[in-house]
Amino acid sequence: MRTVVVAQGDEDVTPDSEMAKGGTDITASDAQSADFVDWPNPPTISDLQQNIDDAEIDQEDHKLNVLRWNSTRDIKRPKVEGRSSVAPKVVRKQNEWRYSSLADPFLSTPDLFNVTPTTAGDRNRALQNQEVLNYQFNTQIKKTAFIDSYVHEAVDVGTVIVKLGWVTEVSLVTRTVPIYNYLPATGQEAMMLAQQYAQLVMMRKQSPDAYGDMSTPGLDHALDLFMKTGQAFFVKPTGEEREITERVETKNCPTLEIPNSDNIIFDPSCGGDLDLASFIGEKFKASVGSLKEDGKYKNLDKIELGVTQDPTTDPDYTDDKDVSTFTFKDKTRKQFVVYTYWGEWDIRGDGTTEQIVCSWVDAIMIRLELCPFPDNKPPFVKAVYMPVRESMFGEPDAELLEDNQAIIGAVTRGSIDLLAKSANAQTGMRKDMLDVTNDRRFKNGQDYEFNVNSDPRQGVFQHTYPEVPRSAYDMIMMQNIDAESLTGVKAFATGSGTQGLGDTATEARGALDAASKRELGILRRLAAGIVDIGRKVIAMNSEFLSEEETIRITDGTFIQVRRDDLTGSYDVNLSISTAEEDAKKASELAFMYQTGNATMDQAFSRMILADIARLRKMPDFAKRIEEYQPEPDPIVVAKAQKELELLDAQIEKERALANKHNAEAAASSGRGHRDASQGELNMAKVGETNANARQTQSEADTTDQEYLDNASGKTHLRDIDKITQQSNAQANAKIKEEAFKSLILPPESDATE
Repeated sequence: MRTVVVAQGDEDVTPDSEMAKGGTDITASDAQSADFVDWPNPPTISDLQQNIDDAEIDQEDHKLNVLRWNSTRDIKRPKVEGRSSVAPKVVRKQNEWRYSSLADPFLSTPDLFNVTPTTAGDRNRALQNQEVLNYQFNTQIKKTAFIDSYVHEAVDVGTVIVKLGWVTEVSLVTRTVPIYNYLPATGQEAMMLAQQYAQLVMMRKQSPDAYGDMSTPGLDHALDLFMKTGQAFFVKPTGEEREITERVETKNCPTLEIPNSDNIIFDPSCGGDLDLASFIGEKFKASVGSLKEDGKYKNLDKIELGVTQDPTTDPDYTDDKDVSTFTFKDKTRKQFVVYTYWGEWDIRGDGTTEQIVCSWVDAIMIRLELCPFPDNKPPFVKAVYMPVRESMFGEPDAELLEDNQAIIGAVTRGSIDLLAKSANAQTGMRKDMLDVTNDRRFKNGQDYEFNVNSDPRQGVFQHTYPEVPRSAYDMIMMQNIDAESLTGVKAFATGSGTQGLGDTATEARGALDAASKRELGILRRLAAGIVDIGRKVIAMNSEFLSEEETIRITDGTFIQVRRDDLTGSYDVNLSISTAEEDAKKASELAFMYQTGNATMDQAFSRMILADIARLRKMPDFAKRIEEYQPEPDPIVVAKAQKELELLDAQIEKERALANKHNAEAAASSGRGHRDASQGELNMAKVGETNANARQTQSEADTTDQEYLDNASGKTHLRDIDKITQQSNAQANAKIKEEAFKSLILPPESDATE
């Protein structure tokens, strides 16, 4: 059961009552009524068992096929007196070549998954999901063993089924902790202490190691109170201690299990699409102890162990290969078969269905609840080796190679019988060729004498193996070639030379391309199953993961991931690569590096080298290349410094010369302005002189004119005209004045009156 333990001060160990919010924990047992649920229309065991039994009848053909494929792969012929029982394992040989070629792409990279966001806001969460997912597969799940079993199951029986789950293991730890008093800070002290606590909270998130060196249980609890209430408390140790018992999670991770396909029953009406299956039935063996430890099951005391059938003798259950008769006798570990129904049921009786899970042993129901997984689907993923249309199950290579193996075995046994029935290395001799004494000497390897009438060359016959007919070799060769063409696997039955691939390079390339495409198609189908597993694990992480998980990125880099940061919408991809493809890419990058290194920037060169190292499966070396910063050569640094100083001096010199030239230009410009002003002044003086000269000339002309006018009498005449005009003007003015008065004023007599 998942719990959160508080071990601060005088607080007790309390279960996490908020744990189940947002989803049901598949490792927890919820308090339920006697009938498990209060649904209006709960299912009965007989209803669910009937669905499983009916579907199992339709699945019987697949069980028979699996039995036939397994017997073909592990063929063993009965011993017959005087006959060969050799059985060449053609199917097993082809499968062995498949195992490594299909498993290597999944195991050749430490980062199996690439998680890409569907929206820009989910980018950081997608990166965190990718780190968590790859960390879980590399450290918490036995990836190598799982991938090997995954590939073997698909190759052997044509269908691999994976059941997902979540496991949480809790251990009780008792330790002694000091007792603290928490005093609220006030005034200025509260502000200062709040600032310090804010810095410590940030340090606890970003640098947990640095915080751990200085933290105490009292400080941890004070920071928790500060984050919850915003109030800063002084931590005062009381000097007393107490023992507390904590429930510590020692394991909290997803689980992957590959059950026997005979024990998984699918809805036969889904048309081969697992997402459309209305239900999935499961049979697994368990014991009372294991079910109690799991914590999800009830009514275990009602199971009658004396009545339940042992898994090794149950005809409806297929047990492991290593178990034939072994059973536990004690009550806690005695095993029995548990039936589980995962699927839809109308729990309310209103015509709508919900995903439920129900488990029972014989007629005892031990579990009934809604589907506990966050994606609300049964926890199963399926992948097929060679798909069969509208079928839930695929086919292995054994379906194609059964006849080839039988023919090769028959011809091989016939050839062996031919050789075995011969009297090889036996020696026959004529009876009359040697007497008793010489016969004894002949058998002892000594010189002997033979009868004169017998020729030893005709009297002694050495038996040898008969020659195997050429047709036997041709038949075996033809069947091996046909088997390789059916599967696309070059098992070198015809030798490791080029004659098995074709007479020309084009034919060989075509044969290899066809084989690689066939294998790539199988690999894509298996990869699709792994992608579905990744999606389900991401959904479970967002619900069942601890509040904080420490994820190792590299040997020295760790990050803290919060469960709330894992929700979002993502696409899951696989980083699948083959050794041949990686080697090809590395060779191309190496050629690019060799041809362009002379003129290439050092940063760009490091990028290429890092990619080459990553393709060669050296991630740590690639990281060192990317982060490498070469130490500068002191001589080169000093030379560069001197060159920089010289350049600075040259710049200063050029600046001084420029300033000098600017000053000289300014001085020259001043002199030009002064000369221009002097020229303007001189021009002004010239104008003034010209004006004075014109004035003097005018005065002289006026004097000359006056003299001529006086001499000729013009001046006198002008004066007379002037006086005459003045007299006339005065007279006219007088006349006008008198006339005006006569017009305005009346006569004097009128005026007197």
